[in-house]
Amino acid sequence: MWICSTSSCGQKQQRQQFDPVTTTHRTQSHGHNNRNNNIQSIQRRQHSLGTICSIAIFVLIAVIQMHSVTGLREGLSGNMQSCANEGEEIQIKDIPNSKCFKCTCQNGFVKCDKSCPSVDDCFLLESKSSDNCCRKCKGCMHRGVMYASGAEWSDPEDPCKTYKCIASVVTESTQKCYSQCDDNQLTPPRPGECCPTCQGCKINGQTVAEGQEVVASIDDRCLVCQCSGNKLSCAKKTCPILQCPKSKQKQNPDECCPRCSGAREFRSVTGKCIFNTNLHYDKIEFMPDRCTNCTCLNGTSICQRATCPILECAPEFQEDDGCCPRCIVAEVRSECSLNGITYMNNETWNMGPCRSCRCSAGNIRCSEMRCPPIKCRANEEMKTPPGECCPKCLETAGTCTVFGDPHFKTFDGKFFSFQGSCKYLLAADCHGHNFSIRLTNDGRGTRRSSWPKTVTLKLRGLRINLGQKLRVKINGTRVTLPYTDFSSNGHGHGHNVSIERLPEGGIMLRTELGLTIEWDGNNFLQVSVPAQYKHHLCGLCGNYNGSGRDDLTGRDGRMHDDTEVGHFANSWKVGGPKSCSRTRENVVAQPTCNKHKTNFYCQPLHESDVFGNCDNRLNPNNYIASCSMDVCECPTGTCHCDSFAAYAHECRRLGVQLPDWRAATKCPPGSWRRNATLETFAGNSNYGDPTYARFAKGGGSASKARRRKQQLQLQRRQQNELQENEYIKKHVPNKFLRPRAPDRTPPPIH
Repeated sequence: MWICSTSSCGQKQQRQQFDPVTTTHRTQSHGHNNRNNNIQSIQRRQHSLGTICSIAIFVLIAVIQMHSVTGLREGLSGNMQSCANEGEEIQIKDIPNSKCFKCTCQNGFVKCDKSCPSVDDCFLLESKSSDNCCRKCKGCMHRGVMYASGAEWSDPEDPCKTYKCIASVVTESTQKCYSQCDDNQLTPPRPGECCPTCQGCKINGQTVAEGQEVVASIDDRCLVCQCSGNKLSCAKKTCPILQCPKSKQKQNPDECCPRCSGAREFRSVTGKCIFNTNLHYDKIEFMPDRCTNCTCLNGTSICQRATCPILECAPEFQEDDGCCPRCIVAEVRSECSLNGITYMNNETWNMGPCRSCRCSAGNIRCSEMRCPPIKCRANEEMKTPPGECCPKCLETAGTCTVFGDPHFKTFDGKFFSFQGSCKYLLAADCHGHNFSIRLTNDGRGTRRSSWPKTVTLKLRGLRINLGQKLRVKINGTRVTLPYTDFSSNGHGHGHNVSIERLPEGGIMLRTELGLTIEWDGNNFLQVSVPAQYKHHLCGLCGNYNGSGRDDLTGRDGRMHDDTEVGHFANSWKVGGPKSCSRTRENVVAQPTCNKHKTNFYCQPLHESDVFGNCDNRLNPNNYIASCSMDVCECPTGTCHCDSFAAYAHECRRLGVQLPDWRAATKCPPGSWRRNATLETFAGNSNYGDPTYARFAKGGGSASKARRRKQQLQLQRRQQNELQENEYIKKHVPNKFLRPRAPDRTPPPIH
């Protein structure tokens, strides 16, 4: 069920009474009748807002028919809806304010993220309007132009004079320039610029990347340099004046300026300025502190604060001089000492990829790279490359999974099932031809089902075969594990292959290409390839182009739909008829199965606690469908465990801490080691109702009862005829038993 959040429906009722002046001023200036009118007006607005909210609820239910949208702190809540096309954006039409959130298909669920800017540190929030779901921090009016909170701009006549708007307060200051390069490398500022620039983007001998910001001195984090066009410019700006009082300000150790802690909503007061807990009239001057002068103009506080000078001395040689610190006269030295190492004046050294230092007149001044905030997409992970300072969003490896009877999840997240019993091209580098992987299926004596039997990797003259019961062959020769091969193939390339057993069972094959294959020795297989192979692959695992819609593309390049999986898969068949375990395939027809049977065996996938509440991260529907198919024609009695293992493996890959699901489901690792019966699972509370088997064995269905009754009647007729024939042979003379012509009537028996 959809519910409207408190912030979107009940905002009128939950105003923060932050200022007695702003909340009572209008009440004190009106009479009793006006107060009644105001109360009635407020009630009408609340009623209208409630009606609109109720209509929006029904529109949401009727239009998108989804159980939930997650990731929103404000607006929507409920259960999550399933989706099929992994990674694609889900367009939600005809919903007001849909621009405030973006929905995509992630791990089989529709997940939505707010696209609103953060207002966590805004101490003056605007009232939320009915046509906008994003909360806004109050902007600033300056010289007739409206600026959003957070905006920063320069004076067109004086580029060194800067302005910044934070929550209806404009801070005006003059930036101070700084440079470390020699005069012959210094370029004067161009028109519209304030500070000169240094040729080449280096500070303390460390290279600054294009667009990168670096703190010139960790002792003064307000002194910032930036690389643009292979030129480095450095300047210091004063911190913006904040709305919140000192008691509500917080200072992060790696930031220059403090921030407000917490947000606050206000009621607009035309022509007046709200500052901290005070209300100031238009054109009235006030001083928040002894170093700041402010004037209220058109509802915006315009404040001036001087920028403190750039000091060359260390913090221990500084003292307070009113509004800014100053250097104490100290002995000037020509060398610096750090960790027992002596550095001469102007000598530089690195302290890692993020920090570099310089010896300046006996003082150590260190600069530090500033890393911008980043947010990675669903198919990316945040990693810091070796030798670099800042993390980057790197695309995760593509994974293709095969399990059970067999079911496939392609590199782009497309699910399909195909029960062919032959040999197929699973995945290959169809551009560079660096590797190919073949999958051989085995029907195991069934009519329609099959299971992965062996997987073969061909890599630069090396042929690796992973077989049943964890048997491994290299170029036809069986090897023991662990196995490594770092030999050369004669063309300047090494194999760099390693195969080892995994602690949880199964084996892992790793190659120098970044290609890995995990195999459990039974029917679970997972292939991972690095993102550099995107758009280069082909086979049953798809083309790995970021979209699952075209994964059913055959060898001839023709795309197939979900009803043509057989044609698609057979186009990737390799080897002759001898590679098939069945002489005639009948995989198009889906097996019919007792619904109660599938409900019994697949019930643990519906139990959230069995898999550590993983159903909040990964949609189990595809695995439930796979389980339902596998139990229909299962020669071992444990086929449902294959879907459990595949689901648990994917949950682990997503970082879910799993309980001992094998003990909870009685699914031991390596199901090829044993067979199981209904009694193995019937006493487990995580499974469904086992009473369906009583009817199946006893012929309780109507059709089976009729067939059984007909068989009994036939047996009685045959028995009666036999007794009648024996009686005739014993009591009737043989001459009367001779065959007669059909048209003659036999004589009467006396």
